[in-house]
Amino acid sequence: MKAAIITKGGKTPIWGEFHEPVASQGNEIITVSASALSQFSKSRSAGSHYSSDRQFPSVAGADGVGRTADGRRVYFVLPEAPYGAIAEKCVVRSKHCVAIPDGLDDITAAAIANPGMSAWVALIERAHLQRGETALINGATGTAGRLAVQLAKYFGASKVIATGRNQSELQELRSLADVLIPFRLGSSDPLGAKHYEQALIAEFGQGIDVVIDYLWGESAKTIIVAIAKAVEDARPVRFVHVGGASREENIELPGAALRSSAIQLMGSGVKSVPFPKLLDSIRDVFEAVPLAKLQIATRTVPWSEVEKTWENAPGKPRVVFLIA
Repeated sequence: MKAAIITKGGKTPIWGEFHEPVASQGNEIITVSASALSQFSKSRSAGSHYSSDRQFPSVAGADGVGRTADGRRVYFVLPEAPYGAIAEKCVVRSKHCVAIPDGLDDITAAAIANPGMSAWVALIERAHLQRGETALINGATGTAGRLAVQLAKYFGASKVIATGRNQSELQELRSLADVLIPFRLGSSDPLGAKHYEQALIAEFGQGIDVVIDYLWGESAKTIIVAIAKAVEDARPVRFVHVGGASREENIELPGAALRSSAIQLMGSGVKSVPFPKLLDSIRDVFEAVPLAKLQIATRTVPWSEVEKTWENAPGKPRVVFLIA
């Protein structure tokens, strides 16, 4: 069968022939129709993600959409090694499949499942966002961050604060978020962190309950310090770290910021949430697409162009490989 093959860890997939999967008890053979290119899919395929099997050669792609042997249309995740989602067929555990509602097309389902799950789980399973609370989405201009803004409003947040490094992209959220806070950090703007902190303190003085962080790095540190300075005594703030888009894996966190606040630091992702809950959240996201009017920008690419698309595809719009 045709497939996107990774010959060695960290290598770009090549287009070629791979042996077909064989059915076994508890597994489904999926005829694939679409697979989105997410950071999770790239890192797991390359062997760098902690959930990777690191078995090579293997087929790229961590999740996708297709049909089972008996014709059911499903979203699937974590195919059985060495098979992946960017192929004519793959083999997946039956319990790793989620039925797709009739009104949801393959492209949207493939694109929205991973970032939608990320946002849903962070807000509901980890932060336990309550109606009437205030939430800040740090890194709201990314695909998952934008969905987190939409879902926070859908869940009844009274105020959603959206932050981002790209001011023009942040303005696109004006109709979705209540407050927009752009920032610039790093050596190019030595006062950037201080300006960001001051803007946060002004908002946090009015109340903050939940922070969903997709960036980490200096922006996350600045938020934590602002919480310590601005939030009233013993008021808990749930800070949920989801992604490291800043590429700053470590931060120097002042101990005083923790001692002088009731901040609750936690992560969200595979292994921090039971796997069945992750799948449940994908079902919930699919059902919420029409109800919450969830939007995700996509760009379709023929699967034969995986090699030239893999490394340089932007995060937005979300690339979806069509398996023809």
